[in-house]
Amino acid sequence: MRCLAPLPTLRMSRVAAVMLLLATAPALAMPKLFESAQLTPSGEYTFGIEGPAVDRDGNLYVVNLGKPGTIGRLVPDATSSERFTDLPDGSIGNAIRIDAAGTMFIADYKKHNIFAVAPGTTAPQIIFHADEMSQPNDITLARDGAIYASDPAFKARSGRIWRITKGPDGTMQGVAMTAPRAMGTTNGIDLSPDGRTLYVGESNSGEVWSYAIEGDALTRAKLIARFEPNTIDGLRTDISGRLLVARILKGTIAVLAPDGRAIREVSLKAKEPTNLAFGGSDGKTVYVTQRQGGFIESFRTDVEGREHCLQRRAC
Repeated sequence: MRCLAPLPTLRMSRVAAVMLLLATAPALAMPKLFESAQLTPSGEYTFGIEGPAVDRDGNLYVVNLGKPGTIGRLVPDATSSERFTDLPDGSIGNAIRIDAAGTMFIADYKKHNIFAVAPGTTAPQIIFHADEMSQPNDITLARDGAIYASDPAFKARSGRIWRITKGPDGTMQGVAMTAPRAMGTTNGIDLSPDGRTLYVGESNSGEVWSYAIEGDALTRAKLIARFEPNTIDGLRTDISGRLLVARILKGTIAVLAPDGRAIREVSLKAKEPTNLAFGGSDGKTVYVTQRQGGFIESFRTDVEGREHCLQRRAC
């Protein structure tokens, strides 16, 4: 009987061994969705903490670091903010947005200005001013470069929306948009992914309205959600069209379908969220500014933010 030669001993390469180890090891724990955690120290920002916005490099900018009139910056993976710039004396920022070119826009509610900070610089330049404004509060940016600004008159419990665009001479020109109804104290504001619908939160009534945009006119007003009066502040949309609404005094972020249907409430670490912004490498990290405690917290979501996608010209 012929004897068969023994099979050669198989030697596992180092690369194969590492791959096998990774395949059999327990998966690394991923952050839980919609579970918020405090990110920066308490007291880092003033009671006026607001206006978060993230640039393409992942830096988060927030107004009123340490004192009114400042802009703070939180670089990726940091746990405390640094001073980015100061606004001119007497100006106090309330909202920040950053476009695809990297230009930062800041709403100055004290002096009725819109500032721009060019990429690679820190000096704010006035690009629009209107004495007729009550106080520009929140802003959002359209794909065509238009800026929409909420303009509440809190004492009168009323408000309006401004549309600011570049005129033929290259300067920014603005007009208060006409609307089919008398608005309450207009506050949080953002656009739908297709840019055709403007969502506006009214603080005094706790209502969120949608409007069709037709040039300088808002049309087809529709009440899509109603919360308790004085319990909503900033809002943002994601690429699926959902709205995330800061529930100030309630300590949550409400997630709504485009038609206003409630999807979930995200519990936060403090009770006074003023606004939120999407960031992170995939646009699925939500940063929340907390007036109670003066800090930033964050949580992961399952859909990329509209503005994050727009910055990358992917939408």
